Amino acid sequence: MPNYRRDRTPGATYFFTVVTYQRRPWLCHPSARRVLREAVRKVQASRPFRIDAWVLLPDHLHCIWTLPEGDCDYSVRWSLIKDHASRCLSAVLVPEGVRLWESRRRRGETAVWQRRFWEHRIRNGADFIAYCDYIHYNPVKHGLCRCPTDWPWSTIHRLVSTGYYPPDWGSAESPRGEPAA
Repeated sequence: MPNYRRDRTPGATYFFTVVTYQRRPWLCHPSARRVLREAVRKVQASRPFRIDAWVLLPDHLHCIWTLPEGDCDYSVRWSLIKDHASRCLSAVLVPEGVRLWESRRRRGETAVWQRRFWEHRIRNGADFIAYCDYIHYNPVKHGLCRCPTDWPWSTIHRLVSTGYYPPDWGSAESPRGEPAA
């Protein structure tokens, strides 16, 4: 079995990418959003973390979390979130004909999420800005909208309301223009 090396810095801030099984586009459906929100809140109640940025796209999500001082266990958090969502959604999300690999069947896995996730520790303020911009510009990059604020499932709306981003950020008229990331 591969031994994946992950950064385990306690209390750090991390960027994540989590992808659906076979990139099936179910994440933006109302029931999926509700279940995922419920899973995140449930895990936050028992294993706190701060969500600094988040975008939900049809087949993947990106987010930035900050863990509490002394805590580096984001893997367990993702496992619990994915497990809760899988248990609630696997019956309605796995249509006829979706192939579940034998190795997944042996492990009792479902056809909801890809097994792993991608993580990057945010190293400084410039890194945070670059990843935050990447997250919020991602729906535009994927052709899902013309301006980041047009995409409803993103923390950009919260960050515009706090003044972090101008309302037209990421559009042709924005003074900050397209993000560098």
